[in-house]
Amino acid sequence: MSDDVRYSSIVYDSRKASPGSAFFCLRGISADGHDFAAKSYDNGARVFFCEKPLDLPPDARQIVVENTRIELAARSKEFFGRPDEKLKIIGITGTKGKTTTANVVYQIMTKAGFKAAVIGTNGMMIDGKHYDTKNTTPESYELFSAFADMVSSGTTHCIMEVSSQAYKLWRVYGITFDCGVFTNLSPDHIGVGEHASFDEYMLCKSRLFENSKQSIINIDDDFGDIMIDHSKGGVVTFGISNPKADFRGSDIHPWKNESALGVDFTCTVRGFSHRFRVRTPGEYSVYNALAIIAVCSIYGIPAEVIDRELSTVQVKGRFEIIDALPWATFIIDYAHNEMSLRNVLATIREYSPKRLICLFGSVGDRTQIRRVEMGRIAAEYADFCILTSDNPGFEAPMRIIGDIERGIDGRVPYVTIPDRASAVEYAVNNAKRGDVILFAGKGHEDYQLVNGKKLPFSEREIIRRACEKIKTNV
Repeated sequence: MSDDVRYSSIVYDSRKASPGSAFFCLRGISADGHDFAAKSYDNGARVFFCEKPLDLPPDARQIVVENTRIELAARSKEFFGRPDEKLKIIGITGTKGKTTTANVVYQIMTKAGFKAAVIGTNGMMIDGKHYDTKNTTPESYELFSAFADMVSSGTTHCIMEVSSQAYKLWRVYGITFDCGVFTNLSPDHIGVGEHASFDEYMLCKSRLFENSKQSIINIDDDFGDIMIDHSKGGVVTFGISNPKADFRGSDIHPWKNESALGVDFTCTVRGFSHRFRVRTPGEYSVYNALAIIAVCSIYGIPAEVIDRELSTVQVKGRFEIIDALPWATFIIDYAHNEMSLRNVLATIREYSPKRLICLFGSVGDRTQIRRVEMGRIAAEYADFCILTSDNPGFEAPMRIIGDIERGIDGRVPYVTIPDRASAVEYAVNNAKRGDVILFAGKGHEDYQLVNGKKLPFSEREIIRRACEKIKTNV
């Protein structure tokens, strides 16, 4: 920027401050960065961006601004040399489908010869290397740092998930997206520490399209028209039921084999039709695929190439089938709220499993309503439930399970096994021929959050080990 403020590093965690650092006082849910300014000073920082004057020694330079999160984004962009402007950034938002859409677009673009990167719930892939991320959309400093790494490695396109929190907390401030994608919208992330209302949640989502050169919108969604109204660039639509959709899906048929449940469909664009096959089932998979086809088509990838990759790709933790026993199907999915659990259970039902078993819990330190609703949905679709922990946090697992039981209300048989590893082993050991067992909630996560600790936890590895024991004893 054009002022005379000088610093050699940017930090918002006082523990990372050192001589030459500029410390940004960010206000969070449970902590206020202003309270850690003195610690940052002790560690060597002498430049402070704050929203109120700080009680610091006179050699500390204080720049009081209206919003330190906006300032962090703006300063980070300049610090790294405006790397976002050297990339074509594709932003994907919506309640569901962001991770699948982003990762499949990334894989297809990579196979088609693009030097692409991806950022989202499953982490970052830059120049073939994986990096973990704390949030679906990282803090602005981490974003611009990642963009700089992409530019240095020769990356040309970045596909990223854009959460509603990313706009609420100004993480993507200053970024103009080459393309913005809207998958769908339903109530979620509303409550203490998240969004105050559905309207706020919706408006945060819509801001992506105010900052995109072109928009790809699910026109079938109840809120698609609102996203179109907020779009500042050109608009392309996709859908199934709306005949005006630019990318329209039709003639949808489910298929299954020993290792997958999927769907075939036709996509019609400007009178030209092509048949596609997807390795995940249900109508929602068609919507995800239509978004993927639209994005890839805009960047010039032929339908034949898109079809070839769509038919084989699988995203970690998104209807991920663990091929471990020949007589039962094990599915890991991130479904962790009412809408996502309903979608995945209803979809599995369409394939007529002998028994549909649902293993799930709910996150701690969050609203009880979500737990009750998940119990109600499970009782509606499953033949048997295994109630266990998800990320209980600081709550007692049995208290969370108790809320789920209220939703089940005796309408389906179930067992309660609060230790998730034991619950997973129970599910595998009791699987019968023809069963489909859904392990819901953890998805891509390889940890559990328990009493403030992040403990290693791999659901897929527990499933595989339990299956190996069974096969050894057969």
